[in-house]
Amino acid sequence: MLKRIMLCAIFIVTSASADEKAIIGPTADMRVAEAGLNFEARIDTGAGNTSLNGFDLEIEGGSAKKMKDNVGKTLWFSTENNKGEKKRLSAKIVKTSTVSNSQGTETRYMVALHVGFAGKERQVNVNLREREHMDYKLLIGRNWLKDKYIVDVSEKNVIGPLAPISIVETGLIYNTRIDSGAVENSLHAIDLKVADGDKDMEKNVGKMLSFTTENEKGESQRVHARIVETSLIRNAQGSEIRYMVELNVGEQGKEYKVKVNLRDRSKMTNKFLIGRNWLQGHYLVDVSL
Repeated sequence: MLKRIMLCAIFIVTSASADEKAIIGPTADMRVAEAGLNFEARIDTGAGNTSLNGFDLEIEGGSAKKMKDNVGKTLWFSTENNKGEKKRLSAKIVKTSTVSNSQGTETRYMVALHVGFAGKERQVNVNLREREHMDYKLLIGRNWLKDKYIVDVSEKNVIGPLAPISIVETGLIYNTRIDSGAVENSLHAIDLKVADGDKDMEKNVGKMLSFTTENEKGESQRVHARIVETSLIRNAQGSEIRYMVELNVGEQGKEYKVKVNLRDRSKMTNKFLIGRNWLQGHYLVDVSL
């Protein structure tokens, strides 16, 4: 999924303005309008030009000996996507391109085609080469990306300001507030009991803790977890020290271990709050969802 965002340390997506760049992952479903075909495209910042699977090239009226002398002529060629769908089409040769790779150098014809997301294609120069044995029949290069896109190779997911989040250890789903302003995750927890506990919270780090949690539906569970550290939290009411435990948190089936601080959130609408320590490196937040 493609989202227009302003890059910031906390990955907040805001309304797009004209000078913003969009974020795109390392692969994308792209369309070549003239062919009427969709391609699973590799987004390649290492390639100067966009490249399309093109074979059975035939120049209308005959080919000159030198490839550069064919610039301006009409070129017929066939293309095929990953699904095996083929199309024969023609385009005017706009230039030639010399490409260097591990096999040496080769010169390719370039044609102007409309390439992009379905319904949002735009014209770009594309070089043609047979890509039959390559995983991707369309390669998107810098000439399509420049000034418009930023490539995020981590393929982060997009999440809204509220999301159903699972905590494996509780067996519960929470209607979770996604808060990019919060450093840490915070879970509703009451009746905290530390095994062989000490009044000094710091001395309880490493000990087992039991607590009761409850989601927005009133479903509750008693949980046992080891205290991994304490956290000093400052807010409008002052400051407080909370225990932190490690829990497996995420969209159901996609949970991963992260630190969570525990506090009584019984008076709060959302019993679980997701902070930056869960979001960072995994998710972008789109507050419009």
